[in-house]
Amino acid sequence: MSLHDLRPAPGSKRKKKRLGQGVGSGTGKTAGKGHKGQKARSGGGVRPGFEGGQMPMIRRIPKRGFNNAKFTKVFQVVNLGSLEARFEQGATVGFEELYAHRLVNKDTVQVKILGNGDLSKALTVRADAFSAQAKAKIEAAGGKAEVI
Repeated sequence: MSLHDLRPAPGSKRKKKRLGQGVGSGTGKTAGKGHKGQKARSGGGVRPGFEGGQMPMIRRIPKRGFNNAKFTKVFQVVNLGSLEARFEQGATVGFEELYAHRLVNKDTVQVKILGNGDLSKALTVRADAFSAQAKAKIEAAGGKAEVI
């Protein structure tokens, strides 16, 4: 098989519906928009959440309570088992090294090391946060856990 042999699956590609192409096309004259009215006009239609002028649902329902979602800290997590598999004895592990080994991918999100897996190598690990178990395991292996 070569590149020129590749074809999409039969029936997976459809031609775009061409509106307003004459009476015999089935989508001529009003082009599927019906007769007159706000939705038939160019630029017509209403914004999301608009309910024709009655008090919208979002304003009718009482807002109560506190939501902590906007204060949550989001981390990219890396387990000790991954560090054990990818790094040599005595290595310094920071964001650049984790990125090079594809353990993290965003430089805007903080990195947290979790204690899942075992660590037998003495590594110097630099991250934004550590779980208590991860810190204990790193230090037990003779390494260092440095908070950036």
